[in-house]
Amino acid sequence: MTKAEILSKMAEEAGITKKAAAAALGSLVGAIHDSLKKKDGKIRIAELGTFRVVKTKARMGVNPRTRDKIKIPAAKVARFSPSAALRTAVKKAK
Repeated sequence: MTKAEILSKMAEEAGITKKAAAAALGSLVGAIHDSLKKKDGKIRIAELGTFRVVKTKARMGVNPRTRDKIKIPAAKVARFSPSAALRTAVKKAK
């Protein structure tokens, strides 16, 4: 599903314009970004899941093209854990 498809669905189901749906989606995405930038970096949305920031350690990797060993630096990355409701909904989907 693309952003345009999401906006169309949001507008139709909420009975609002696509412009209002785009503003709402933009606000949600902005709030998620802002929350993840904070020190604790965690946001929980009921019925959807939890976004959080985790620190990865530096490690050695391999360039698949050249087979050369490379050092992958430590980093902070965003992770998503689905809620039980979302996992159940996906399991039941056909």
